[in-house]
Parts: sequence; C-alpha cells; structure tokens
Amino acid sequence: MLTNEQLNKAAAQGIISKQQLAALLTFARQQTENSHAGSEEQLRFVRGFGDIFITLGIILVAISFRFTGIEGYYYAVPILTFIIAAEWLVRIRKLALPGMAILICIIYFVNSFFTGLGQEKSLLNLGLITATSLIFYLRYRMPFSLLPAAGSVVVMLVYAIGIDIIHQPYLLSLMGLSIFCIAMWFDARDTQRQNYRSDSAFWLHLLAAPLIAHGVMIVIVLAEPGSQLAINRHTFIISFFIVFFLTALFVDRRALLISSTAYAIYAITQIAKGQFIDLQSLIAFIFMAFGIFVVLFGTYWYKARTLIFGWLRHSTIARYVPAFN
Repeated sequence: MLTNEQLNKAAAQGIISKQQLAALLTFARQQTENSHAGSEEQLRFVRGFGDIFITLGIILVAISFRFTGIEGYYYAVPILTFIIAAEWLVRIRKLALPGMAILICIIYFVNSFFTGLGQEKSLLNLGLITATSLIFYLRYRMPFSLLPAAGSVVVMLVYAIGIDIIHQPYLLSLMGLSIFCIAMWFDARDTQRQNYRSDSAFWLHLLAAPLIAHGVMIVIVLAEPGSQLAINRHTFIISFFIVFFLTALFVDRRALLISSTAYAIYAITQIAKGQFIDLQSLIAFIFMAFGIFVVLFGTYWYKARTLIFGWLRHSTIARYVPAFN
C-alpha cells in the first residue's frame, strides 16, 4: 500500500496529476474514517518501536543536561535544544510519544530556569507548567499537553483558594465535572475519533474521572454517623459507580473507568468487608471480580453500549457521542 509521502513523490515526478493525487488522498481519508467508525478507540501514542527508541534518546539527552551542572541563564540551552527537537519530531514528523517526553523535559528546564533566577517555588511553577503546556498545545496540537495544563490549574486552584479536600471535597468533584465538560466539548467535535480533538478529550477524561470519584467518595465515606448518607453508605457507593459506568459507556470513554478503578476497588472492599474470614480471601475475591468485569466489558463493550443506549440512536444527544452501532 502506498503512503501519502509516496503518492506526493509520484505527483512530483509527473506519474499522476495533482488532481488525481487530491482525489486519491480524499478517497483514502474517507476509507479510513469508514473503517474506524464505531470501532475500538484508537490510541495513537506509539507508531512503532522507533518511537520508543527516539524517546529513550530524548530521556538520555535530558539526563546528560541535568548532570552537566548548568544553572541560571544556561538552562536556556536545553530549553532551546528541546524546542528544536519538538519542531522536528512533533511538528514535522508528528511523533506522539517523543513529543510527550520533550514536553516534560521543556517543563522541567523552564521551571529550573526561573528557579535558578531566584524565583520562589510556588504558584509560579504551576503557572509555568500551565503556560508551557498550553503554548506547546497551540503550537503542535499535541493532545497530551492538555493533561499537565489542566492538572496544574487544578493544583493552583486548590493551593490559591486553600481548599480543604477533607471538609470541602465537593469542590474537587466540581473541578472534575468542569474538566469532563471540556473533554466532551472536544469529543462532540470529533465523534468519529479521527483527529487530535478526540485524543485531547482522552487525556482530559483521564484527569476528570479521579477528581469526580475522589470528591464523591470522601463525601460518602466521611459522612456523619447516623446520617442517611452514612446509614445507606453501601447503596450510595454502588449507585454512584453504576451511574459512573453508564456515563462512561454512553460517551464511549473507558478512560473514565481506568483512572477511577482504585476508587471502585475501595468501594467493593468496603461493601465486602466482614463477608470473608481473612483478608487474603477478600483480596482474592476483589481481584477476581474486577478481572471478570474487565474481560467481559472489554470484549462486549460496544454490544453493551448498543443494547443499553441503542434506543437513543436518533435522539438529539446522540449527535454528540459516537454512534450506537
């Protein structure tokens, strides 16, 4: 099968006309979209072992800079080095995994640069992470950039407002819901899961899920003894994760479940406590239950999605999520 690069070379040599090239590229894009419609989520982190090899090289270069003993304005050298690398590897070659490594390196050395100039570590560092990540996203459209950007904003809000996550856990859930809404904004503009928008949504969903679950779980677990929430704790925990699972199924995002699995395990532990003689039996039961759950829904995810939500196929809300095939 000919690649786009080979087709472009063929057009440059006059083997095919520019009109034929445009028609072939359009046809190939349509075939790709049709083949992926309603298929598994496509994770475009690694194209081959070459990406891993290049990423290893980036890490080694970053380590070498770290141990050269540079300080102050000399941190501009590794920053410029990795910016040049980003122009080549991310902007031109569109390599995702090396791009992630480059972004992390740039964030580290940018923070080191300002810290070396005598700036105190605090909100400034978080602001630099946000700014660097957003600039990287706007320049290269690399979806992963939104994860550190959004994560640092959350930490800044917690730090600046002075949120007590024990006494005000609902604020974490509100921030998680806000990030979830932003992720859905990206998802709704790429329901076929074909471009950087859906990949951007993936990373935001990965962050939103634990924030939502953490806030809700703290509210339920630390409810005042004797309150309805405390008395019906198990019912609320089960209900929450049923709603959470159905939401993930509806929007077709397993990332929501992956990043909140720890809370689900804790919930089952709380419910199952006292039903087994020893801790070893309890742990074995929990891992067995989750293993069966992951295998079944990993295999029949789309069938379950169609079975449960197929009746919404022609509704208005269905326009903003992948098709219920």
